[in-house]
Amino acid sequence: MSNLSTYPDSITQNEFCELKEIWNQWDDEAKQLFYRSYGDLPYLLDIKVNKHLFRAMTQFWNPTYSCFTFGKVDLVPTVEEYTILLRCSRVQADKAYFRAANVPTFVKKLMSITGMNERWVAAKIQEKGEGKCIPWMSLRDLILTHPDVKKKIDVFTLCIYGLVIFPKALRHVDEAVTDLFDRLNKRVIPIPAILAETFRSLNACRRTGEGRFIGCTQLLLVDKVPYRVFSESYSALKEATVTTRRDDISEQRWMEILQNLREEDVEWKAPWMVPDEVLYRCGNFDWVLLPGIWGAVGYALLLVLRQYKAKQFILVTYGLAQSEFSYNGDNYKKKIREISEA
Repeated sequence: MSNLSTYPDSITQNEFCELKEIWNQWDDEAKQLFYRSYGDLPYLLDIKVNKHLFRAMTQFWNPTYSCFTFGKVDLVPTVEEYTILLRCSRVQADKAYFRAANVPTFVKKLMSITGMNERWVAAKIQEKGEGKCIPWMSLRDLILTHPDVKKKIDVFTLCIYGLVIFPKALRHVDEAVTDLFDRLNKRVIPIPAILAETFRSLNACRRTGEGRFIGCTQLLLVDKVPYRVFSESYSALKEATVTTRRDDISEQRWMEILQNLREEDVEWKAPWMVPDEVLYRCGNFDWVLLPGIWGAVGYALLLVLRQYKAKQFILVTYGLAQSEFSYNGDNYKKKIREISEA
């Protein structure tokens, strides 16, 4: 059982107007190159966030199991759902991102991504909070003036990751985001990292009752979308951008709806989901470790296998809570090594 508590307005987001304006200026050839390289990320810019629904939902987040618990109904976003929503499968990635022990410097990573020289990059880097970042304004100007179309697309994609999916510092792209992006061309799939930081942020906000949500709210709020004909060109995320949703329901009313949710009220399997395999355990563990860009967290899919028309299991939670940690100091390397060996 999860005790409900007051949850503040904690989803302050970046404005996407400038990103959308840039995207709308591109011709079809550039957009198709983007889709082939990075999937359906631009549709995230057009998904409106329902703050009342989000604040109500987060009060039902269960940090013990890393899932939403609505009465007797357990639901959670999954690796398979996010992969299909973003159509990352078209990128043919087959490895999860993890933070390597030795990574290039922030300057070197930005030079590789932007194609700019060391002097330009070093002049743009700023200190923000506990880490380094680069302002959106500098990257925006680079996108507008860069002569290389591929580099223009790469920098634009980096901005979507930094401002929409991992919005840690408003109007800035965090250094950790560049490490993930720098690894995408090495057959690394970003989905586990996106879920990891979503779960970690929900856990942190839920346990303290305050704090800003650092994750992709747009993906978290994608619900039932129209399903017409399944094909290679079908995009569930694109359908979500044109699906009409009510925004006149108060937070209190959403609370009542979710609190009284019954099994028969749930459409357990998304109609656009056709997974070949489902990730639900790791070796002898009844949960999977999801490594993010700032830390790691446990992912307990056994609890919500009903979303794939399968039987639900109440998993053993031994070690699940201990699987959550941040990349601070060198201790995280030992934790990852121990879990990998086990």
